[in-house]
Amino acid sequence: MLPSPQTLATAVLAVHFGIVAFNLGGLVLVPIGKWAGWRIVSAFWWRLAHLASLAAVALQSILGQACFLTLWQAGLEARADASDPPPLIASWINGLLFWPLPPWVFATAYVAVFVYTLLLWRWVPPRRPTWLGATS
Repeated sequence: MLPSPQTLATAVLAVHFGIVAFNLGGLVLVPIGKWAGWRIVSAFWWRLAHLASLAAVALQSILGQACFLTLWQAGLEARADASDPPPLIASWINGLLFWPLPPWVFATAYVAVFVYTLLLWRWVPPRRPTWLGATS
C-alpha cells in the first residue's frame, strides 16, 4: 500500500524543516565554533553544502520562484483526502516555516543571509580537502 498524499506531504515538510535547521544552524554554529576552536566548522564539504543550499534559496527568491519543496508539499496536500488531516506537528512546523509576508521581504532576507554566509566563508575559511592540496 502506498502512503497517502498527506503522509507524503508531511514527509516533504519534515525534509524542508531539516534543511532550514541545517541552514540556520550553520549560520550560528560557524562563528561559535570558531570562537570555541571546533575544527568541524571548517570542514570543507559541510561548508560547501551550506553555501550551496543558501545560494539556491537566495537565487530562487530573486527569481521570484517558490522553493520546490514548498511546491511539492502544496501539490500533495491538494491531492490529500479531507478526512486525512495533517498531524498536529505538521501544522506547527508549517507555522514556523511559512510566514504571511510579501515575497520581497523573504528575497531581501535570503540575499542578506547569503551575503553573511559568504562573509563567514572568508572569516572562518574551510579547510581544503587533501585532494586539493590541503596540509592538515
